[in-house]
Amino acid sequence: MVSSVLRDARRIVVKVGSSLVTNEGRGLDETAIGEWSRQLAALVRGEGGAPREVVMVSSGAIAEGMKRLGWTARPQEIHELQAAAAVGQMGLAQMYETKLREQGMGSAQVLLTHADLADRERYLNARSTLLTLLRLGVVPVINENDTVVNDEIKFGDNDTLGALVANLVEADALVILTDQKGLYTADPRKDPSARFVHEAQAGDPALETMAGGAGSSIGKGGMITKILAAKRAAGSGASTAIAWGREPDVLVRLVQGEALGTLLVAQTAKKQARKQWMADHLQMRGAVVVDAGAAAKLLDEGKSLLPIGMTAVEGEFSRGEVIAVRDPSGREIARGLANYASAEARMLCRKPSSEFERLLGYVAESEMVHRDNLVLTIG
Repeated sequence: MVSSVLRDARRIVVKVGSSLVTNEGRGLDETAIGEWSRQLAALVRGEGGAPREVVMVSSGAIAEGMKRLGWTARPQEIHELQAAAAVGQMGLAQMYETKLREQGMGSAQVLLTHADLADRERYLNARSTLLTLLRLGVVPVINENDTVVNDEIKFGDNDTLGALVANLVEADALVILTDQKGLYTADPRKDPSARFVHEAQAGDPALETMAGGAGSSIGKGGMITKILAAKRAAGSGASTAIAWGREPDVLVRLVQGEALGTLLVAQTAKKQARKQWMADHLQMRGAVVVDAGAAAKLLDEGKSLLPIGMTAVEGEFSRGEVIAVRDPSGREIARGLANYASAEARMLCRKPSSEFERLLGYVAESEMVHRDNLVLTIG
């Protein structure tokens, strides 16, 4: 499987973590960034195979900023983190630009926040920009825009950002380079019987129990964030490889089909961009709860959501916003674009469409969420 999944991938997102980029916080690792840049250029040129389109998602701005500011511990205050990111982003972008230019490659800096991907128009603008850069043979280097985000709109870690970018550009594969060889069934430092996981299905719940917490004082993520990122990337059909970032020629060898690290294989086909945009919402303002019959029609028959099947409305939202759909137990089963605002939706619960005009004074649609604007998040 590993040989075909990565060897056949034509559009790849590569994510590299802070501990690798900054050599555990000691400053930007020029040699390592130069090596990854050389490999990225080889992939784009098709050396040893077909040409690839490659996007780089790189952590390291905050860690580099901490080093430049003389801070030894990661600050907790959001404004200090934003300041560190502003300082460090200068050096990070310059380093990638220099090393990629040495390989004859153009580069572009792209800073994203969740708000950019939560808003449909900005989502499409970001997508169009990235696809244009790839068509021009330029390597986009993406980071979270830490200088302006707050806790409510942060991706949380760049593993999640890497998965969202993979979905955004409809990548075939996500490669997460880390300071570990890959996933083990348990922490090998504590459990001598731990076995290495060479390949598994992305989204398998057993993987989450295997993964531990954050493994570095510099980065924010850990193996668990990589497992969850692979699950998210698999939603749009992208498989994920987790490998040691200092393995010689790791990117070139992976796309040549060599079994390095852990491969988490996606089981689903690529989703349409609009439905993937809805599935990628990390925060939503509201939800509707449906009865068992409506849940079955959504999950098993691919039907639209009708207000008559709704039992409750949660939160406050406007027409056209993405909302969650929950079954009677409270489990999210779908997301979609609301045809009615929350106040109106509450009036329509358990009502047939023949009652809409009497209750609201108008009829926008007969459905609360049309099936064309709905994506299942379970099953």
